[in-house]
Amino acid sequence: MAVVAPTTDAPAEVPGGEVLPSSSKHAGGGGFRSHLGSLVFLLPGAVWLALIVVYPLIATVIRSFFDASGQNFIALGNYKAIFSTTDIIVALKNNVVWVVLFPFLVTFFGLVFAVLTERIRWSTAFKTIVFMPLVFSATAAGLTWASIFFIDPHTGMVNAAIQGAANAINPPGLYPIDPSTGQTVSGLVATGVETGPGNTLQSKDTVSAGSTIEMGMIGISPETLTTNGATTAVAPTASSGAINGLVWRDFSPTHPTARGQVFPDEDGIPGLHLALLSGSGTSVATTTTAKNGTFSFPNPGSGDYRVQVTATNFQAGFNGIFFLGTQSLTPTSSLNPTLSAIFSLPIVDIAMIIAYLWIWAGFAMVVIGAGLAALNREVLEAAQIDGASEWQTLRRVTVPMLRPVLVVVFVTMLINVLKIFDIILNMPAASSQGGAATLAVDIYNDFSSPTGEGLAAALAVVLFILVVPAMLFNLKRIRG
Repeated sequence: MAVVAPTTDAPAEVPGGEVLPSSSKHAGGGGFRSHLGSLVFLLPGAVWLALIVVYPLIATVIRSFFDASGQNFIALGNYKAIFSTTDIIVALKNNVVWVVLFPFLVTFFGLVFAVLTERIRWSTAFKTIVFMPLVFSATAAGLTWASIFFIDPHTGMVNAAIQGAANAINPPGLYPIDPSTGQTVSGLVATGVETGPGNTLQSKDTVSAGSTIEMGMIGISPETLTTNGATTAVAPTASSGAINGLVWRDFSPTHPTARGQVFPDEDGIPGLHLALLSGSGTSVATTTTAKNGTFSFPNPGSGDYRVQVTATNFQAGFNGIFFLGTQSLTPTSSLNPTLSAIFSLPIVDIAMIIAYLWIWAGFAMVVIGAGLAALNREVLEAAQIDGASEWQTLRRVTVPMLRPVLVVVFVTMLINVLKIFDIILNMPAASSQGGAATLAVDIYNDFSSPTGEGLAAALAVVLFILVVPAMLFNLKRIRG
C-alpha cells in the first residue's frame, strides 16, 4: 500500500497534542492583487478628494507666502500682517467671543432640552419644534432673525415687545421730541411762550385770577394734531376768579407770516398737561387743554402766576434698540483702552448667538438625548432611592455619565463656530459688518479683493491650524 505524504496545508502536531498553525497563506489573503478590486472602486473618490481638498490646501499654503500680486515671495510677511491689521484683530476677538460663549450655551440648552423631553408628554412635538430650525440654511435664519431684531418697533418683534412694556411703565407724551434728529423744545416757541427749566415751556408774561392768556406754539405737524383730535382754536374769555387761556398752533395757511392772532383756520393743541406756577416756581394747580386748545384754572387765589407746559408732553417713547449694531453691551468706561477692547461685547454678537442657538440647539438635543437614552437606568434609580433630588441626580450622576457625549457636542460646535460665516454675512446691518466679522468673513472679503489674496490665504491657513486639533480630538472621542 502506498504511503501518502502529508500536505503542507495540514497543521503539524508536536508532542503533547498541541497543533501548530499552518505556515501557508489562506486562499485570497494578503497581497496587492487581492485588494486591487477595492482600490479600483476607491480610486474615483480618492481623485475627487485630491482635487477638491488636497490640491486647494497645498495651493493655499503656497499662496500665503506670496504678496498680493502672487509674483513676489515674501515668506511670513502675510502672517505678520495678520497680527498688525486692525480689522483682523477685531475678527480674532469676535471669534474668541463665539468660541467662549456659543459651545457652552448650545451644549447647556441641548442638555436641558434632552432632559425635558423625558419629563413631558408631548415630547415628540417638542423635539420637532426645537429640531426644525436645523433644516433651514444659516443664511435664511440670519435674514429671518435680522427682521426680528429690526430697530423699528413696527417691524422688529423684539423691539415691539420692549416698546409695549416700556410705554406701559413710562407712557410717551402726545407731542414727543426726538433729540437724535436735532429737535428741541425751543423749536416749538412762537407767541407768548419761552423755554423753561427741564425741557418745559412757560408763558412769558404772568397772569392773575380773572385774566386770560394766549400761548402760541409752532413745530407741531397738522397730522399729529389731527391724530390727537384737535379742533379749531377758540380765543379764551375772562371769568371772575379763574385763569382762562388758550394754547394753539400759531400758524395760519392764509396768513403765513402773521403771529399772535387766532385765525379761523388755526387749530388748538389738545391734551397738553399744564401746571400753574406761583411766584416761587412751585406748582399750585394742574389741568389739561381741551380739543380746541382752551384751558382753565378755577379759583387759583390772589397773586401772579405763570402757565407751564410740562415736560411730560414732549417725552419721547421707546424708539427701539439697535440690536444689529456694534455698540458695546458691556460698560467699559472705567477700563483702560486695552481692557475695554478685550471685554467689550458688541450687542450684535449677542443677537447672532441667539439666532445660531435657535439653529443648533436641536442638533445638541438629539445627540445628547441619544446618549441619555443609553444610560444605565439602574444607576439613576439607585440615586433616587438614596434620596438624591432631581438636581443632584442631574449634576452628580447624569452629567458625569454623559460627559463623553457632551464633549463630542461641545467640540463639534467649537469647530462649527471657528469657521462661522453665513449668519455673520447676512444678519448684521451694513454699517456693522466690519465690527461683527470673523476670520471666515475676512477671508471671504480679502479673497474678493485683488490686493488681499495673499493675506486671505494666510488667514485660511491659520484658521485651518486652529480647526485641525479640535477635529482630531473629536474623531478620537468618537472612535473611543
